[in-house]
Amino acid sequence: MPRAAAIRPDRDRLYEVAASQRGLFTTRQAGRAGYSSQLLNHHAKAGLVRRLRRGVFRLVHFPHSDQEPLVEIWLWADRKAVFSHETALSLHELTDVLPHRVHLTLPASWRRRRLRAPEEVVLHHAAVSRRDQTWSGVLPVTTVERTIQDCIEAHVSREFIAQAIDCGFRPCRSAIPADADHPFRPRRSPGRDAAG
Repeated sequence: MPRAAAIRPDRDRLYEVAASQRGLFTTRQAGRAGYSSQLLNHHAKAGLVRRLRRGVFRLVHFPHSDQEPLVEIWLWADRKAVFSHETALSLHELTDVLPHRVHLTLPASWRRRRLRAPEEVVLHHAAVSRRDQTWSGVLPVTTVERTIQDCIEAHVSREFIAQAIDCGFRPCRSAIPADADHPFRPRRSPGRDAAG
């Protein structure tokens, strides 16, 4: 039986993929561009690429970006995750929160996987529809409305939720449960309650 022809390394293709991800790429993406694991290790030893974590590499000479650490985590999650909760608040610049950990929402079906998350990552499992997603640079992130709803359900600090709403997003007030005691829920006057 004839052996399958090896794919020749395509530097341009690898660069194109990496450029769309702030200079980062996965082992799988490199394989599609004709780079075997052995060749990647060779390039790492030669100083052309740097291994960031298992399965994620960086082109050494690509300019650095503020989003690079988040892209690294997104690639670790096989590009199936959406940035959410406090991380999404920060990406949307809705609050001055600087989360200590990165919040990612993975598909609910991933809950069964024995995925060992990096120490700096908090995993959530839920369905996030396309209409509940948007982009921040090259990163998928929950929409403002979904972000605030997730933060309310996760009991994120009221201060941060109120700050996010004060930044100009008013429709999310409807996401607040009717029985919730939130500082920004309109209160009925005592006279109206008595009459009511």
